[in-house]
Amino acid sequence: MGIMKTQSLILLVVACLIISCQPTAEDPLKQRLKSENAIETRIGTLEFTHDFENGYPTDGTVDLLFDEMDFQRACQAYIWAIPYVSMSQWQYVHNVELGAKNGQIIYFESYYDKLGGLTYNNMTPYALPFIDLEKEGPFVAEMPDGEIRGAAHDFWQIGISQITEPGKYLFVGPGQEVKDSVGYKVLHSPTNNLLLGIRLMPTDSTERIKLLEKVKIYPYSERENPKPRGYFRPEGKKWMAAQPRGMAYWERLADIINREPVHERDRFFLAMLKPLGIEKGKPFNPNEKQKKILEEAVLVGEAMAKANDFFNPRLESSHYVEGSHWEYATVSPPDQRWEYYDALDGRAAWFYEAVTNDIAMHGQETGWGQIYLAAYQDKDGDWLDGGQDYILHLPADVPAELFWSITLYDVSSRCLIVNEQGIPDRSSNMDLLVNEEGSVDIYMGPTIPEGKENNWIPTVKGKAWFPYFRLYSPKEEFIDKTWILPDIEKR
Repeated sequence: MGIMKTQSLILLVVACLIISCQPTAEDPLKQRLKSENAIETRIGTLEFTHDFENGYPTDGTVDLLFDEMDFQRACQAYIWAIPYVSMSQWQYVHNVELGAKNGQIIYFESYYDKLGGLTYNNMTPYALPFIDLEKEGPFVAEMPDGEIRGAAHDFWQIGISQITEPGKYLFVGPGQEVKDSVGYKVLHSPTNNLLLGIRLMPTDSTERIKLLEKVKIYPYSERENPKPRGYFRPEGKKWMAAQPRGMAYWERLADIINREPVHERDRFFLAMLKPLGIEKGKPFNPNEKQKKILEEAVLVGEAMAKANDFFNPRLESSHYVEGSHWEYATVSPPDQRWEYYDALDGRAAWFYEAVTNDIAMHGQETGWGQIYLAAYQDKDGDWLDGGQDYILHLPADVPAELFWSITLYDVSSRCLIVNEQGIPDRSSNMDLLVNEEGSVDIYMGPTIPEGKENNWIPTVKGKAWFPYFRLYSPKEEFIDKTWILPDIEKR
């Protein structure tokens, strides 16, 4: 028994010696020490009056750290503000560049009139009034009986309400009250500004106009003697509603912050913007140092937005099928909230390239409405290039009750692709060539496919592009994935 104890003691001592001889993980601080009072980091050398643990940062280090804090915060504020700036820029273009009055509808019907809108559907006519509730108080929208639908969105692009029935809809802003709401469906907007998107369903253009002329939008204060704001067309006038680049991005953000109430969820971001010269209640007049940081941050911020948007594996809700280069484009819930966090990256990904979001745009989850599939790479994993010719082979019986379409967009603007032919899309509503077994081949590229012009969408050399494949009223074969959309292939 004594011998066994002795052997056990010897083994324990040996084990301790072995453990004590093993190399230990080096202190991360020691790994970065440049000298006794300086450490190397990804942003440069940080110096202290004594060693790192016991010293104060030097004046130069304090300046370096504050500059880096401001730059990092500006980049993140860019991503946070994407849906907000998008709406603000869109409204600015409608009012200032196209000349719309408050509540006046702009009617976009032709390809050329739609060229300034983020991922507009070339086949869909759009009737779009922006309403500023702070300027003239609550607004009324009278919707006629007929084939007309609508949806109202606040300026964070969160839905206020679907508008599916005829009647009088009364929009009331933050802090506003109405004396008499009898006969109105009252809708409270969390933002002073809102967008009313109206869809005219008749296929005949003349019938659509007849219906549009019955829509009446006017301030509630005029209810006894309404003066509807009416509508007009852009008539080919150029416009661009994509988020602006350069300092214009921050100018638009500063403007909308000053025109809207502060929401509780955004207070930290507003604190991050304050040292950059963007503060509610104050004019935006950045100094040279702030300008320099903001100008670089808008470039890095947009680059981050592109990385976040274009085929981002971090966004699990974008997944279509294993191995596919197609993905669901609508990666943010309509209310922009997951169970434990807000969809910061998801909403940035969607609103960098698109506008508005409601439940009807999530057919992959509901089994009704629309499906939006996007692709940025071909079957080989190469980015889609305007100088390359491609083919998309659609198997027979595309599972859409109404119709399907494929539309190409420019990566730079995320608007309809601009080509000499004025052709950005193809759809099942068009006169396409159909193969014997019912499949359809769509050709995309700069080269005309001989004899297959009806199935061709021209691209432009030197410009990257991406498609949306839309299905309207998806069938079960899409939902259960017995019908799979193939990848785009080089030809």
